[in-house]
Amino acid sequence: MVLRENPNSTEMKEVTIYTDGGARGNPGPGGYGVVMIFGAHRKELSGAYEHTTNNRMELLAAIKSLEVLTEPCHIHFHSDSKYLIDAMTKHWLSAWKKRGWLKSDRKPVLNKDLWQRLDEVATHHRIDWTWVKGHAGNEFNERCDALVHEAIDSGELQIDRGYAQGGISEEMDLF
Repeated sequence: MVLRENPNSTEMKEVTIYTDGGARGNPGPGGYGVVMIFGAHRKELSGAYEHTTNNRMELLAAIKSLEVLTEPCHIHFHSDSKYLIDAMTKHWLSAWKKRGWLKSDRKPVLNKDLWQRLDEVATHHRIDWTWVKGHAGNEFNERCDALVHEAIDSGELQIDRGYAQGGISEEMDLF
């Protein structure tokens, strides 16, 4: 999604993003879906992986949506993933970083590779993180869910090397 500069405005552009991720079997084949809205423009993103988890796909949906933006934006971000939303709104992510990527129980944070990637792309934006109930009739959440299943059913499945390496790989070019 290319955002064009308005030379008369110093305010950030507002973008609304809905995301979803899922895996059949968890772990199993999985995918992500994204709906992005900027004014009258709408963009959809999706992808799928051979062997992954629901949580990894929820995180990847967020990452992919933010990576598309070409300038800092004010984002109204919506997800049905409590894992994602709670980590961002209850400051779990910042606590994990302070503890050297350890949870409060001193066990390693799962999906560290994706959390690091999300942390990097999120810093460029002002994001309002909002949880939405999944499968509850929200048009855009339902569309994201459909994109997840369409991507998995396409048969064009990539390899999630981060999952294969336990999600704690330092390798950032996983996808």
